[in-house]
Amino acid sequence: MTLVPNNNLDELDLQILDLLIKDCRTPYLEIARICHVSGGTIHVRMKKMEDMGIIKGSRIILDLPKLGYDVCCLVGIYVDKTSSFNSVFDKMSKINEVVELHLTTGNYSMFAKIVCTNITDLQDVLLNKINNIDGVQRTDTFLSLSQPIDRNISL
Repeated sequence: MTLVPNNNLDELDLQILDLLIKDCRTPYLEIARICHVSGGTIHVRMKKMEDMGIIKGSRIILDLPKLGYDVCCLVGIYVDKTSSFNSVFDKMSKINEVVELHLTTGNYSMFAKIVCTNITDLQDVLLNKINNIDGVQRTDTFLSLSQPIDRNISL
């Protein structure tokens, strides 16, 4: 993804973001050295982008299979009626295996990304957690065989 200037961000802001996307642990002084500005300038720019809601924190990226999470899937969820959405969102947020939830257009009301240790755990999540939520009409599950592209653009 290429970041482009807009009314709120200039080239320096974008350069800072680009460096942080590559490694969010880069020290401000290192960013300042690369950008040929002072450390104070980087601090002010970071604060500005945080206040604007552009930077929402920092995250660690885990290699989930190395931690024993060998199953990743996407689940298309059909919700029976629009008035059920908030309740479904709330209940889905309490399922630890759900790592992302997207409201979607098309055939599904929403898509969930789920990670589990094995197929037995996935079966439990699908049958005993997601499909038991009031408002969930049915689900379609797609197993991820691999993830050849992962841009990790969230900081």
